[in-house]
Order: sequence, then structure tokens, then C-alpha cells
Amino acid sequence: MATSDTVVDLAALGPDFATDPYPVYAELRARGPVHRVLMPEGYEAWLVVGYEAGRAALNDARLSKAWSNAAPDMGVESVAAGRTMLGTDLPEHTRLRKLVAREFTPRRVEAMTPRVQGFADALFDTMAKEPSRRGDLVEDLAFPLPITVICELLGVPFLDRARFRGWSNTALTDHSAEARAVAQKAMNDFLVDLLDDKRRQRGDDLMSDLIHTADEDGDRLDAEELLGMAWVLLVAGHETTVNLISNGVLALLTHPEQLAALRADPDGLLDGAVEEILRYDGPVETTTYRFSVAPVELGGTVIPGDGRLVLIALADADRDPARFPDPGRFDISRDARGHVAFGHGIHYCLGAPLARLEGRIALRGLLDRFPGLTLDTDPAELTWRGGMLMRGPVHLPVRW
Repeated sequence: MATSDTVVDLAALGPDFATDPYPVYAELRARGPVHRVLMPEGYEAWLVVGYEAGRAALNDARLSKAWSNAAPDMGVESVAAGRTMLGTDLPEHTRLRKLVAREFTPRRVEAMTPRVQGFADALFDTMAKEPSRRGDLVEDLAFPLPITVICELLGVPFLDRARFRGWSNTALTDHSAEARAVAQKAMNDFLVDLLDDKRRQRGDDLMSDLIHTADEDGDRLDAEELLGMAWVLLVAGHETTVNLISNGVLALLTHPEQLAALRADPDGLLDGAVEEILRYDGPVETTTYRFSVAPVELGGTVIPGDGRLVLIALADADRDPARFPDPGRFDISRDARGHVAFGHGIHYCLGAPLARLEGRIALRGLLDRFPGLTLDTDPAELTWRGGMLMRGPVHLPVRW
């Protein structure tokens, strides 16, 4: 066993890597489960590929989520504000998740179904009135639906969505550290003001409940933790679903036989279609950052235990033929259970039920309302979001 001396320069691949990273990951996986890479964001990291290695890494306590464990010489900076579940390890993570889970329950998500359906129907009505019968699915549905839902959930009725979207996109995917820092500060200032408003006037919403909730022992979220939860819920709560809807519609429109099957039997195939979309082209390409606090050996290569940045390629784990036969084939009848699009282990996405609900409603509505929906561009002409965290097209031109 020895550490690798070769650094794979993913940044040098340019937009081609953002457009289709899967062949690159597959080539790396053929060589082994872990590689040193230079990210498009400018950082050097250890990248874990493959299904078994990825699941093991997702559940490995030696790969810490705490930013205090990052090696200072790497120069990486946290995107999120405050203290979050995404930046803590056991036992602190358990405490935070327990407090949030008390309020963000499956029952609460299920109760939102009529509201989500209503928001989606309003967007479909607007699309149907468009004289040109053309539009951008990202702008017309994939972005406004989840941002409206998460604002409703958190009680943020007057959000300047265009401005907030710009902050969010820049903070998560811009290659410029300076641009990311400016966007992060603007977003953090907004969230601080939001929390102050909620403290002064409690509403019937999740954010208000999180401010005032306490467990049986009287434990509650402090100011930094509330800021972190606001960031995670508002940013992560819409960003991932934007890409779930966009990637899903693109996959269906570029696989007409699968689209026809779903149209023929939406009741029987819709749930499985959402899972296959998550597996085939999920919204999160690689995990949020982890840092090695002890040496980790994978496939004969050792990741040093001195705070190195570690990424797990969820996109490649779900395209590993050792777990999913013929993984590059999009098949909505496939049993896609076991995919890691929402992660694995203690950091499994708390918002997965809400994302699935929005995905089902968006796809079913498009099937029902727009039987002639088709792409209005060559798929090769699409521009994809930068960086290695989020995966989705910037725009998705369609006609109906």
C-alpha cells in the first residue's frame, strides 16, 4: 500500500467534463477506487469512485465533515453559513439531526402534497398560456417549483428569488473564490435578517418551529445552528430538486421509448422512474467535503490522515456495473433501489421525501398537461453547471 503520486487534472478537461463526467469517472474506476485529482474549483482532492468504495467512504468516521479538521494549507472555504449537519460529526450531528427531525417530519412533508400540487398546477397553467409553446424548463418549472415549496415550508413569502438564485448558484458552482465569497456573505446577511424576523414574529412554518423547538431535556438550536439550518434548508432544499426535475425531463425526452412507457402506465411506473432518474443522472455529482482524520486505505491506495480533502463520486457509484448492470442504460422499469443519490449513512439527505414528492408531481403534471413535450435544442448544445457538486443543465429549452 502506498499513497498515489499522480494527480489527475480534471480542471484541464474544461466544459467537456461538466457535460459528461461519466466516462472520466469510469476510466478512473477501472484503475482503482481512489485517485488524487485537481478539481475545476481549483482544489486538490482525493476522489473515491465505484459503488462499494463510495458507500464505505460515506460511512467512514475517519472522513470527517467538520471543517476544523481540514488541513490549513489547502485553502478550502466552507460554503454554508453557521453550523450545520453537513459540517459536523458524531455525536454533534446526531443532536442537530434529532432537533430538526422533530419538526421536519414525513407527516409534515406528506401534508404539503396539496400545496405542492397547487404550485405546480399554477406553473403548468402559465406554460400552457405561452403563445409560442416554447420555453426553458429550468426557468418555467424546475427552479420555481422547489424554491416556492421551500419558501412556503420555511415561511419566506417575499424572497427576491432571482437575487437569491444568483447567490446560490455562485456560492455552489462558481470557479472564482472571490465571487463565491461575495455571494456567501450576501446570502448569510439575508439569512441573519430572516431569523431575526422569525424571532420577533413567529409564524406557522418550519423555520419558526425550529427557533422555538426543544427536546425532552430542553436542548435547542443556538444562533449559529439556526443560521446553518436556514442555509441548508433554503439552499440545499431547492438546488437539488431543480436538477432532479431538469435531469429527469432531459433523460425522458432523450429516451422516447421510456417516455412512451411512462405515458402508458404512469401509476405503475412513476415512482420507479424517479428512482431511475436519481440513479442515472442524479442532482448531486460528488458529496460535500470530507476531511481525513486518520489514514484510509482503499484498493491499495492510502489517503493520508492529515486533513486531506476527500470527495465521493455519487454519480459514478450509481453507474458502477458491479452494482447496476448495464448502468449507462436509462430504464425506468429497473430496480434502482440502493442508489446513493441522496447519500448513505448518518448524512443521508433529510429532505429526500420532499424531493421525491416534488419530482413525482412535476413529472406527472408534464405528462398529463403536455403530451407533445419535446426538446427544443440538440442535447449536445446544452450548457451544464460548473464545478463538481451540482449536476444539471443551466437551461433546458423545450416545446409543446
